[in-house]
Amino acid sequence: MRAAIVTLLTLAYPLLVYLGLGRFEPRWLALLLAGLALLRALATRERVWLAAAAGALLLAGVSALGNAALPLKLYPVLVNGVLLGVFLLSLSHPPSMIERLARLREPDLPPEAVVYTRRVTQVWCGFFVLNGSMALYTALWASDALWALYNGLIAYGLMGVLFLGEWLVRGRVRARTAHG
Repeated sequence: MRAAIVTLLTLAYPLLVYLGLGRFEPRWLALLLAGLALLRALATRERVWLAAAAGALLLAGVSALGNAALPLKLYPVLVNGVLLGVFLLSLSHPPSMIERLARLREPDLPPEAVVYTRRVTQVWCGFFVLNGSMALYTALWASDALWALYNGLIAYGLMGVLFLGEWLVRGRVRARTAHG
């Protein structure tokens, strides 16, 4: 239940910040980020997510102390950076992240599937670099509305397109390897 709340708040975060910036000072919105960070810390015992929670608390603290919106807007950059780090680490210390996820459904992956999942993990790394870069660009140079639109809608749409595209490619790869 706690993980679901953290996920929903993380997904809604850009919209909540955007709506809040028109009504509250950033120092008060920093409480939202601090609360999200504390919920994330309570929901996990994994070091990477505890580090992400610590980063979010740092952003919230800087926002509260300086009454600044920018640290609040950097949270999506932090999330992309953490995900990039997790996926990159899995490439250097196999199994890759996508292989781990694939093995939940299919424990005995054939060797060509392991190669494929490694490639998909690399694609996700590229996505996190590009998405994190756009999140940083919108935080630094775009309006609050454009920041919220990109980080709260467009980025999720792009993730969905990547999921769908990978699912379609996976079907073609499976069919080709089954016949080849």
